[in-house]
Amino acid sequence: MKPFTFSRPADIKSAQQLYKKNEASQFIAGGTNLLDLMKKEITMPANLVDINSLSLKEITTGDAGIFIGSLALNSVVAAHPDIIKNYPLVAKALLAGASAQIRNMATIGGNILQRTRCPYFYDVALPCNKRKPGAGCGALEGFNRTSAIFGASENCVAVHPSDLCIALAALDAKVFVQTDGKESIIPFKDFHRLPGNTPDKDNNLIKGSLVTKIYIPKNNFNIHSHYLKIRDRSSYAFALVSVAAGLHIERGVIRSAVIAAGGVAHKPWRLYETEKFLTGKTASAEIFKKAAVIAIKDARPLEYNKFKTTMLEKGLQLALKNAMA
Repeated sequence: MKPFTFSRPADIKSAQQLYKKNEASQFIAGGTNLLDLMKKEITMPANLVDINSLSLKEITTGDAGIFIGSLALNSVVAAHPDIIKNYPLVAKALLAGASAQIRNMATIGGNILQRTRCPYFYDVALPCNKRKPGAGCGALEGFNRTSAIFGASENCVAVHPSDLCIALAALDAKVFVQTDGKESIIPFKDFHRLPGNTPDKDNNLIKGSLVTKIYIPKNNFNIHSHYLKIRDRSSYAFALVSVAAGLHIERGVIRSAVIAAGGVAHKPWRLYETEKFLTGKTASAEIFKKAAVIAIKDARPLEYNKFKTTMLEKGLQLALKNAMA
């Protein structure tokens, strides 16, 4: 790794002032993604600002929802009683992600800010528009088995790797951000970006801004929800396809549904049309099958990832079935 300066501020204001001292600054918390990128010299910050001393670890609940500090550890959030009881989709997604050791280091804020990436991004000998804008996308005509089937562009076909973000997208979470002393709120659906012509930009966060907390509104999906992750191996692997599904059911009728898919797009992919179809229907295997067909109708697979379309179709049916269990 290249040399860098290191500081550990005690408050948000100081952290952002230190960040501004150098154009090549980075905030660091758990470092589970950033350190990998630094070791491979994909990201080379000249100034690291350690934010672990900031008071952003608290988890607070209320009648309207729950606030999760951005520095709360993934393992702590997954084991929190209120998360398990009222937001089980979040706990299930967190437990499906990475290894226990990484969950003990990784933070909620770091999870949502991790880079969208593919094998071509990590190999500095191969072209990648995310790593070097204008270099080209090696995966587009290369071995694109893990690539996107929705929302891709000719500039990038990488998929978002997070499990937690799929659950947060389904539950209409909000991201609280501090920028130059001012707080703003970004709906989770607008936080991450599709690649378009700027695949090097993973999210809509203003440079130097600090994510302070995540808010999840109270919902009716705590009884019937499921997170399904399909991957090459059962431990420490990104999803080929994942599904976060929540159903609000009264007397067998689906009053509302939330569904998001992972491993299929540059950002968490919300399946709004499928949700609308399910609403008002009586829950059944046949209805779930029809919903799954709607979910895949706009898929645009590449040469080596056509299997993902079928995997999402069948996986969605299974996730909905398991949500009913």
